[in-house]
Amino acid sequence: MSVSRKTTSRRRFLQGTAAAGAAAFVAPSANRAFALQSPNERPVFATIGLRNQGWGITNKSFKFADFAALADVDSNVLGANLAKAEEKQKKKLDGYKDYREILDRKDIDAVMIATPDHWHTKISVEAMYAGKDVYCEKPLTLTIAEGKLIEKVVKETGRVFQVGTMQRTESGQRFLQAIALVKAGRIGTVKKVTCGIGGMVASPVIPVAEVPKEIDWDFWLGPAPKVDYRALPEMRQGYGGGVPLYSNCHYSFRNWHEYSGGKLTDWGAHHVDIACWALGASDTGPSKITPLEYSLPVEYKDGTPVVHDQYNTATSFKIQVDMPNDVEMIINSAGDNGIMFEGTEGRFFVNRGKIVGAPVEALKENPLPEGAIEEVYGGAVSENHTANFIEAMKSRKQPISDVWSHNRMLEICHLSNIAMRLDRELKWDPTKREIVGDDQANAFLSREDRKGYEINM
Repeated sequence: MSVSRKTTSRRRFLQGTAAAGAAAFVAPSANRAFALQSPNERPVFATIGLRNQGWGITNKSFKFADFAALADVDSNVLGANLAKAEEKQKKKLDGYKDYREILDRKDIDAVMIATPDHWHTKISVEAMYAGKDVYCEKPLTLTIAEGKLIEKVVKETGRVFQVGTMQRTESGQRFLQAIALVKAGRIGTVKKVTCGIGGMVASPVIPVAEVPKEIDWDFWLGPAPKVDYRALPEMRQGYGGGVPLYSNCHYSFRNWHEYSGGKLTDWGAHHVDIACWALGASDTGPSKITPLEYSLPVEYKDGTPVVHDQYNTATSFKIQVDMPNDVEMIINSAGDNGIMFEGTEGRFFVNRGKIVGAPVEALKENPLPEGAIEEVYGGAVSENHTANFIEAMKSRKQPISDVWSHNRMLEICHLSNIAMRLDRELKWDPTKREIVGDDQANAFLSREDRKGYEINM
């Protein structure tokens, strides 16, 4: 299939709906419109990008949805996951290398996207114009401009869009409890929030290598610049294993600014999100980003790495973020992974495995008011993040991890990376959503897609 082949165009899609405006209802697909039928009908899903988290979100969704198709540019990954999915569902699924085959199908209501980050925006936008609701993994975007584009298309098409920041729904409701504690004033006035997100390990020099026969390397790169495939023979073990430990593909894409944003957009997309939610800052942003300490693994010039054969995202860092109401946020690679909330009357720590501190212990004698968790969540907490997405598909309301709150907090993560790349503090206008008085820094708010891989609007 030619890369330039058009998917469902914006004009064709909009003409095919009954939408009278941006807020109008748009059915999940032209032929099915499951949300208008029996509330017991199961939606039909497809997943695009299948390694690691791709299979994870698919596997936890079989209870709520039927999967018709899977797509991946790695034929080995595609084949292995098709076999697992068919065993789960006891029926055959279709497999594709090219995600556009999925978008062209009228029997699919929604897509789950778990590709590397640099593909998220293109697939998400084209899926919405093709009439699909979208569940897309975090971090949603590679740039701040991409976030604005996705917001525009969600509003224009009326699609339901869930971001995969599942800490909002899962992890034993610990993060919801943390937010409820803050909102109930159990630590007084919040003064400081520290997000511990871990650091990256620098790589050795990674040589050009032969592209594995199962990978369509040009398609894997997609909107990113055309470069050689690089890898060392040593294999990764544990989570994400079975691929080269050091490469510019598969699991290691996280370590390259061309495809992702390192720990700032990996774990930062989780913990900064919860911090902003607790602070009531999900519809605003910081005033200043200051890189206090950091280490980049390669030399940079004018914000761009001059070495192209090693990982280039920050290995360690301590970022200060000036938040509204004089709250100081620290994003740190050191210390425990999780979030420390500090206020005038106490502090506590939360992560996926625990929530600890004096205000938590005090709950034994002074529990939170009945319904406090539900008030944070906006209703009964869904069984998992997919269940919340499907509930939103049926109600045609945005889910718990909506694109607007996600992009607002992800702007902090993107700005932190820009500040380190340029070695200076950045002043941010949260209303205009631009860097103040710094044209060079503002140039990093967007990126140009590679020719042939532009977004089909």
